[in-house]
Amino acid sequence: MLRELLARPGHSYSFEFFPPKDDDGERRLWQAIRELEPLDPTFVSVTYGAGGSTRDRTVRITARIASETTLTPVAHLTCVGHSRDELRSVMGAYADAGVRNVLALRGDPPGGPGKPWIAHPDGLDHADELVALVRSLGDFSVGVAAFPGGHPEAADLDADARVLTAKARAGADFAVTQLFFETEPYVALVRRVEALGCPIPIIPGIMPITDLKQIHRMAELSGTSVPGWVVDRLGELSDADDVRAVGIELATMLCRELLDAGAPGLHFYTLNRSTATRQIFASLRRS
Repeated sequence: MLRELLARPGHSYSFEFFPPKDDDGERRLWQAIRELEPLDPTFVSVTYGAGGSTRDRTVRITARIASETTLTPVAHLTCVGHSRDELRSVMGAYADAGVRNVLALRGDPPGGPGKPWIAHPDGLDHADELVALVRSLGDFSVGVAAFPGGHPEAADLDADARVLTAKARAGADFAVTQLFFETEPYVALVRRVEALGCPIPIIPGIMPITDLKQIHRMAELSGTSVPGWVVDRLGELSDADDVRAVGIELATMLCRELLDAGAPGLHFYTLNRSTATRQIFASLRRS
């Protein structure tokens, strides 16, 4: 179970993948998985498409990771578009595949980020309810999302910390943050949660910037923003290889700062490609 793995001494390193849309994408995914497997990560996770759109593919890929690799998979599960019975059915499929670790998320509004949240008529409204449902179904280790800059719908940062604490009290064992680019927001989040008496480990989520336009889009979808100084640093570069090299350099610097600040580990958003993540990982291992 992941809760035991995260309790071990040392830092956790983990990688996130998303279900591809076609066979070529799936081949690229499995190439990345095989290239990252020798790094012996603590776990890998597979995301869940908006509105449950990739549910079957997510279940299938997560099950295959569990059966065909040495990796510990964490399956995503969201409230979006699902009744309670459907959520129980998905969890049953995960359990049948031997997957006992889940990242429980409310998910984005059905209309997309920034739109009003609309729950399924027979579903759940909040992630803490999903955590409680998953924990009621058996011995699962459950993770949740955290937001260093605050969730877009949170009234303020203190309210956001209280939401994370509620998810922990509902049974969450760990949290993984959305992507971010500076150390201080993460450190401040940890302090706010600790002040509420909540010891949940919060793992920083890292996405190396290898394409400035793409990272702007990913940041928008996750409700965060790219700091101006990062944009300025990369915007002055005209060569794509230079952007990629500096992006990896900045991500490596952020990772070192986070580990020095006491982060329990690092979670890399790979976009189903391994090269940048492997370069950062190798650099961290040498330091």
